[in-house]
Amino acid sequence: MSFKLEGPLLEGELVRLEPLEHRHAAGLAAAAEENRDTYGFTWVPRADEVPGYIDAQLGRAADGKLAPYTQIHTATGRVVGTTSFWEPRSWLSEDRLDAIEIGFTWLARSAQGTGVNAESKLLLLRHAFERWAVSRVDLKTDARNARSRAAIESLGARFEGVLRNWSRSWAPGEDGRLRDTAIFSITAAEWPQARTRLEQRMARFAARDRPVACPEHGLGHATGSLG
Repeated sequence: MSFKLEGPLLEGELVRLEPLEHRHAAGLAAAAEENRDTYGFTWVPRADEVPGYIDAQLGRAADGKLAPYTQIHTATGRVVGTTSFWEPRSWLSEDRLDAIEIGFTWLARSAQGTGVNAESKLLLLRHAFERWAVSRVDLKTDARNARSRAAIESLGARFEGVLRNWSRSWAPGEDGRLRDTAIFSITAAEWPQARTRLEQRMARFAARDRPVACPEHGLGHATGSLG
């Protein structure tokens, strides 16, 4: 029996990763139409493209190439983006998964810098290493995307190099062109340290948003931003 890629529901304090369905379309359309200034090197569908985007992702899922998720902000129930497991590789045996990539990730502008991305990656990485027992997880981005590269490195992933003319460019005005791709990875041996690093980051986000006592009235107020 060969390994079948299926992504289960994954829940954290800030974010819930629900398997992508058409019922998420309206929420994704709204999230995608927030400030789009950070999407320079990442293709994010416009509102009217979301139904086709979901169809394409579910098609890849049916072919066993992808396990797509919708990212839900737990405190509000608001859809804030997508992410996926994809490109599963089984080298030693068809019965087990040896490596996988995390990709197709984007977040609404309001959810960026809130801890949602860090916890989403923690949930995905923990499932990959501790449930599927993979040997490595890949993360890739446009080599020019300094913001994305920094975010990946902050997870504890190791930069492995640049793959030249590796994949389609999603940058504006570059239709029909290829891009150089920066590739990062976390291996099973590196996962415990990366997990600790991510858990410490999440503790800082929790501390930032924890209500503190008002010295005059003893009332609490939040010290941080949304989730």
